[in-house]
Amino acid sequence: MMDAVGTEFGAEVPQAGPDAIELGAVRRFTEPLEFGCPLHHDREVARRRGYRDVVAPVSSIVTFTIPPLWRPGEPPVFTSPERDAQPARTGLGPRLTGLEPETTGYFAAETGADYLAPVTVGDRLARVGNLLVSCVPKETSIGRGAFITWQYEIRNQRGDVAARVRNTTYSYVPHAGRDDKAVHRKREPDGRHGLAYC
Repeated sequence: MMDAVGTEFGAEVPQAGPDAIELGAVRRFTEPLEFGCPLHHDREVARRRGYRDVVAPVSSIVTFTIPPLWRPGEPPVFTSPERDAQPARTGLGPRLTGLEPETTGYFAAETGADYLAPVTVGDRLARVGNLLVSCVPKETSIGRGAFITWQYEIRNQRGDVAARVRNTTYSYVPHAGRDDKAVHRKREPDGRHGLAYC
């Protein structure tokens, strides 16, 4: 996989988000933040400033590209009644290429983005590309694996690049005898409390 760094694994075919950006979705995103900038709620102000419509905050635009978890006619996503059961499938997770060694765990390590163009109400966003930026093998305290970074673009319906997003995950095999699904507090010998995996 390290030899494939710099390879684009995604086609130029956009993977469109499920919905166009709507005013209510922008409101629901800004409301809990009490984000009162009029560009994000007042169409007239936004247009006077040269935007097509109300502007979606840059921190929200990835949200509008997330594929739906379920569509009408598809089988159920949650198939187990157990507590903390995980969905049977998801559109999120590592961007597999077939080159990765078998691992049993992963977690998000870092996300970054360059925001290049405004996104407004009415825009329909899509993800384009799947560039392998880096693969750094590393053994950590929880297991042996690699930090893998992918990059994709977010484009609007006109083909404008709104953002370039980089996601890094750590995919790994846990050390023998270690179960990383739960974390509990332990008391250190000096009386301090720390975190321990159980």
